[in-house]
Amino acid sequence: MQQDPTTTTTAGQPGAALSVLVVDDDAFSQEVFRKSLTHWGIRHIHTAGDGREGMQVLAGLNPPPDFLICDIFMPDMDGIEFVGALARQHYQGGLILVTGSNNDMLDVAREIATLSGLNLRGVFVKPLLKQALGEAMGLVAEA
Repeated sequence: MQQDPTTTTTAGQPGAALSVLVVDDDAFSQEVFRKSLTHWGIRHIHTAGDGREGMQVLAGLNPPPDFLICDIFMPDMDGIEFVGALARQHYQGGLILVTGSNNDMLDVAREIATLSGLNLRGVFVKPLLKQALGEAMGLVAEA
């Protein structure tokens, strides 16, 4: 679990007031997301390596993060299980699902998130472009 409170932003950046939890077992992917998020001015970025750790981090955040970015394939508790746990917790923030492969699993995760009433903001195959991430978070107008 990491938080980087030292990331500098200016108050005028679109994401300056937002907080995000990135749940991904791949350290490189976490860093790519961190760079993309800081590009949009987001300075409150938390990370977790799997769904269980993600639920622990989420439980310790008050208020909860505005957005969750979650990989589908992770050890211990995968993204599908994590989405179910989010639904049971009545998470109200935006949810962005990602995977490095297998669009079928994204379809399953999308269906579970939608049927569970979660605020699904996007479903993407990695690598996720900064523009697409910004659009999913409402930080820029869709192209």
